[in-house]
Order: sequence, then structure tokens, then C-alpha cells
Amino acid sequence: MGQANPPEAIEALGHELETTSDALRELLLALAVGFDLADHVPPTLDAAQIDDLVEQARAAGWLSPNGRLLPVVRQTLLDTTPPYRVRALQRMLVDTFVDEGLPLDTVAEALAQDGLRDVRISRTLEHAADAALDTEPARAGVLYEEATAAGADEVHTAARRAQAAAAVGDVDGASRIVDALLAQENPPDHSRAIDIAAAAWAQRGMLARSAELYRSRGPENIGGSAGLAVVAMMGAGDRAGAESMANAASSPGTVHSLAVAVNLMGQGIMHSVSDQAAHALPSLIQASDMMTASGATVPLPESPAALATLAALHAGDLDVADSILDAALLGGQGGPAARPRLLLLRAWVAMQRDRPERAYEAITQATTVDCELVPRDVLWLRALEVGLARRADDGSSLVRAWHRARESVLHVDIDLYNLMPLAELLIAATRLRDAERLEPQLLDAWALLQQLGDPPLWSVPLHWAAIQAAILAERPQDLGPHAAALVRASDHDHLASTLASAGRAWVMVLAGNFDVTVVEAAARGLAAVGMTWEGARLAGHASARAPERKDMARLLACARDLRPSTKRPPDSPAGAHPATPNDSADSVENGMSAREREVAVLVLEGKTYQEIGEAIFISPRTVEHHIASIRRRLGVTTRGELLAQLRIMLDERDAFSD
Repeated sequence: MGQANPPEAIEALGHELETTSDALRELLLALAVGFDLADHVPPTLDAAQIDDLVEQARAAGWLSPNGRLLPVVRQTLLDTTPPYRVRALQRMLVDTFVDEGLPLDTVAEALAQDGLRDVRISRTLEHAADAALDTEPARAGVLYEEATAAGADEVHTAARRAQAAAAVGDVDGASRIVDALLAQENPPDHSRAIDIAAAAWAQRGMLARSAELYRSRGPENIGGSAGLAVVAMMGAGDRAGAESMANAASSPGTVHSLAVAVNLMGQGIMHSVSDQAAHALPSLIQASDMMTASGATVPLPESPAALATLAALHAGDLDVADSILDAALLGGQGGPAARPRLLLLRAWVAMQRDRPERAYEAITQATTVDCELVPRDVLWLRALEVGLARRADDGSSLVRAWHRARESVLHVDIDLYNLMPLAELLIAATRLRDAERLEPQLLDAWALLQQLGDPPLWSVPLHWAAIQAAILAERPQDLGPHAAALVRASDHDHLASTLASAGRAWVMVLAGNFDVTVVEAAARGLAAVGMTWEGARLAGHASARAPERKDMARLLACARDLRPSTKRPPDSPAGAHPATPNDSADSVENGMSAREREVAVLVLEGKTYQEIGEAIFISPRTVEHHIASIRRRLGVTTRGELLAQLRIMLDERDAFSD
């Protein structure tokens, strides 16, 4: 507007308007404040003169062909007319609408934006904001601001304004509002304020504070927030407190979609730590369905889709996890603020499926939305980066990812819902000889699980991670407690049974005394519960220790069958080397076949023949053959010359500058 209407033009227009007749200026000002001459003629105007005045305004170029005042003319009139005259006409307009029984919705926003303070306008805007709050939080936030400008009580609308802010991802803004509100004695809309504050603490990765807020209310005052209190308190390890809240939940006869979703969330979490864990996933899936159907964007410690996905992941059911996330994302569950977390969980499922391309795509979507990632989700992102680098067997990328992850884990507390990223970080940290950094978090995790009775649904994956860490650290004495935990859970938990079998297979492989059929079954069992990479690794590791060539070939074939492709997408993080699925690859780059280039990259990473074989599922002897071929092609005889030539050819200098 500044470019189309420079100050001198606006000033000239102001002078021109000042020279008009009083009647014409009165007409123009009435139009400027919102009167519509077709329905609402200002009492200050003579109806007999209106047609003539309109013609004069058209002739002067101040009205558009449809009879509306040009925006620049409107703004100039409002800026150059004494405020008391503008306010008098604005109130006259409101009086006219009220006297005729007409809704003020059509003029309320414009009047508030023009500075009118009138309780009738503020009330209209507040009601409009309330109607939009659950489904259009961004719109509601604007309306609440306008209502405040029109004179609405800021304390009275504080909790709802905070909800609108939280729903669009402004966690800090929402927290500031509710912190000020909860500091008052007997604040209005107390229950809503507690829910918002609890959700904010959860997103910051401090779920224990969410539980503390609900605990302060007590079961007798928890009302419709009982399910949310159960989620927060159980997640923080307070089983007794969660049970007391569950007993206070709303009647099962509740039919409102949002209320049903909240109740089902609480029921699902209660089931997940009981001997009826099989009922947890159905309840949480139904909660997710109901939340999506409601279209609500209310603040939650955790979304039902996220909880249902976590339950499916912990149970090793990746197909169900994918379908939950697909439905929730398609239905826009939780609004824009909930989307990044659901996308990160989609990436996690893809990583478990050994589909790095899909994982990277979901990560990109999660990190390019308008909402900034909250600390809780940053931890998942960093663990994803670590997990993808580890599965690509990319040492340099793994080191960089771990350095980022070990800092992000300091920003959050360990709770029931972030055990999975902790498990991933434990394995990577052990591989990098840096596991002691996670000791405080691991102590918290085991203490939390003990407080909840070591529920298999939640504890089994962490026990498995501890077993893998013990194998990597070559500390067989650390396997015992975790292997025993898996065995205890095997009778009632399919994942535990599968992992227990895999654990026994690993022990036999490491001891050099194993049955190929048992190892292959264990590897395929891991793949069946969403641990494709782990299954392939077990088979590949065993192949290098197989005494018979036919057994080695069988196990290598199993590894390749489980992991047919490990190529990274072109836009994945730098440093993740490409890999081809078999020894028959014959594409040539820089004078080397694809398989030779793959081996060369791993040589530069300092891996032994055995480690290279395990990484890409070929035998150490085949690795030796490839390296000999590369030496001949490059015409080098010493290892130093080989490494120097490979660095030049593969342009790997940056990857090893760390």
C-alpha cells in the first residue's frame, strides 16, 4: 500500500476530502466505519440526499463500481477524522445492528481492528473464537486478540488463548499465558489451564512435571482430564497415582468423540502395564480413531496416534504402526502442532523396516513444517539420525550423529514414551565406546520400569538393546539379567519370545558353536517383528564364523534375503555410503565396480576384512579378493599407497576430517 499510495498522494487525498460538503463527508465516513447503505442508513443522513451524494462520490472516484469505498479513501477518512466522531459513528452502527436483532459477526472484526472498545463487540469476537478453538486454532487466536483489543477480560480468556497458541506449536507462548494464570488465586478455566501446562511440560520432555500438575488436582477434581492424567502419571512412573485417576474417569456412557478418545487413552495405557497388555493396542487405536474423527486440536501430554504407534512398535507390529500413522496424518489428527511428531514416528517405522529412503523423506517433512520441534521430538530426531547411520554402517556419520544426540538427551527426562530412542542411543554409544554418558538416563529408565512392575510391552525392547550393547562391548557377564527378563516375558509376549531366541542364537554364534538352522530361524524371526537389520546382521555375523562353506553361503543368502537393498537416497545426509545387495554388481565408477567401491569406502573407514564382510554380507575371503583387485587396478603395493589413492578417487577427505 505504501508503494501504490505514497505519503504525498494520501496527504493530497486528505485535503481533497476536507473540502467536500459536510453531507458528502458524513456519507463517506459512515461507509468507512461499516454502514451499508442498502440496509443500514445512518440516522445522521437525510435519506432523500443519499442517491445524489453517492453519485458525487462515484464521480470523484472514491467509490468502486459496486458502490464500496476504496480502501485508501476509507483509511484516510479514519486517520483524519477526530477519534470521538469515529467512535460515535461506530457505536451508532453497533446500536443499529442490535436494535434490528442482527448478528454483529459481519462488522465485529473490522470495528475491533479500527480500535473500538465495546463489550458487545468483544463478546461477539470471543464467541466466534470459542467456536473455532478446537478445529481452527490459528483463527481462534486472532479472534481472541481482537476480542482483547475490543475490551475482553484477558484473564477470562487466558486459558483459551493459551490453547490456541499451543495448538499451532507456540509452546513457549502458551506456557507464558498459563503460568501467569495459574499464579493467581482461583483462576478461571482452571482445568483447561492445567491440561495446557501439562501438555507443554510433556513436549519439553519433562513429563514428571505434567504428572505433578495432575496430582495437585487430585482424583476428586480431575473430571474429564482423567485419561490425560493417567497418560502423564503412568509415563512418569507413578502407577498408583495413575490408577487412582483411572478410577475417577468419566462414565463409559460418554458419547462425545473427544471425551471418548481421552478415556480410551487412559484405558489403553492402564492395559499396557497390566497382565492384559494385549488389550492396550485396540484401546489406543480406537482412541486415535476418535481423536481424528473429533477434529479437535486440544492440548495433550501425548497424542493417541503417537501412543498407539509406540505400543505397536514396542510389540514389533510395524504394519499396524504404519496404518495408525497413515490414518492420523491423513485425518490431520491434533492439527499442525502434532504433525512433526507423527512424521518422526513414521520415519522410525521406516527405519525399523530397513527403508532408509522413506525414513529420510519423513524426517524432511517433519523438520520443514512451520512448527519448531520441541525438545521431546528433537531427541527422536537425533536418535533417528544415529540409527540410520548405524544401519548404513557409516562410521563417520554415526560419530557426528552421536555427538548431536548426546547433547539433546540432556534436555529431556527419561519417561515411558521415550525408551525407544534411548535404546537406539545405547547401542550406538556402546559401539563408539561412549556408553558411560548414558548411565544416568539408563538408571532412570530401569528405575521407571521397576516402579511400573517391569511391564513387558515397554521393557522388552530396552532389555534387547542392553543385550546388543553387552555383545558389542564383549561383556557376556552383562547379558544375564536382560536375557532372564526376556525369558520371563516369553510366555505372554511374542516379541520377548522372539528376542529371547535371538539372544540365545547370538550367544552360540559368539561362542563359535551354533546350529545354522537355529541361527537362520532367529534371524528371520527378528525380521518378522520389525528388526530386519538386526536379523540380517545376526546371519551375516554367523556366516563369518561358519565352519563349513555351505553353511557360510546359506547364512549369507539369508542375510541378503532379509536385506535385499541398502542403498541410501540421493538426498540423505552426507557420508552415508551406498551399498549394493550382492556380489554380482558390475556397474563401474572411477574404474571400480559398485561392489569394489563399496569395499573401498569401508576400507577407508578402517574396518577389517571380517567387519566389511559382516556389513555388506560377503565373506572375508571375498573382501580380500576385492581389495587385491583394487590394488592391481591402482598399481599400488603398500597399504599407505592404497589408502591415499582411494581417498583421492572417492573424495572421502571431508568424511574423515573429524
